[in-house]
Amino acid sequence: MNTHLSVNVNKVALVRNTRHLGIPSVTRAATLCLQAGAHGITVHPRPDQRHIRDSDVHDLAALMKDWPDREYNIEGNPLHNLMPLVRLVRPHQVTFVPDSQGQFTSDHGWRFPADAAVLKDLVAEAKDLGARVSLFMDADPAAMAAARAVGADRVELYTEPYAQAHGQASQDQVLAQFKAAALAAQVAGLEINAGHDLNLFNLRDFVQTVPGVREVSIGHALMADALEMGYNATIQAYLKCLQA
Repeated sequence: MNTHLSVNVNKVALVRNTRHLGIPSVTRAATLCLQAGAHGITVHPRPDQRHIRDSDVHDLAALMKDWPDREYNIEGNPLHNLMPLVRLVRPHQVTFVPDSQGQFTSDHGWRFPADAAVLKDLVAEAKDLGARVSLFMDADPAAMAAARAVGADRVELYTEPYAQAHGQASQDQVLAQFKAAALAAQVAGLEINAGHDLNLFNLRDFVQTVPGVREVSIGHALMADALEMGYNATIQAYLKCLQA
């Protein structure tokens, strides 16, 4: 099983929003990534629209109709601005992330049992709309059964702790924690995604050690690489890490 690559295009929108010229184009960036072999496109629209705007969500949904073998993943907090977009766009996958309004970046997963009650109905609604539902989760094996109990299909493991440990003395210990979480998720009936601070230097070690990773969502590092290498070469480099 090869792990799929979903490209987060938020940073393209962030650069575009610094001027009023419409460049760089989010849909053009997505097209180039798909042409290079990316398996999907991810966006994380936030309430302040500091990068991805509602119009981008709709424009990308229209674009993805031309790529029926690829997937569109919309992530965000279902208690903020996410669900109205999901109801209109009906993406292939919805990733629920417990970030606060104005938060700099996502930095933790859902907590159980505290978040179970609020998530259950929202998960059910997203699935009724035809979306696969993934929950953004810390690498806590004990929480995986609870994530499945609220109806989730997948968990997206929050990988910043791994990225910080990569190349350090704690790397093996941290990877063991992620491996245990992935195994617990599989036992609970969940599939596994992963994302946050994955890059060309740490991605291969992660997918070779953590079993069953179906998809990684990568934005910041990938776009930084694309500034130097171009979209095609960058996508090929990430796919090579995933196919190893």
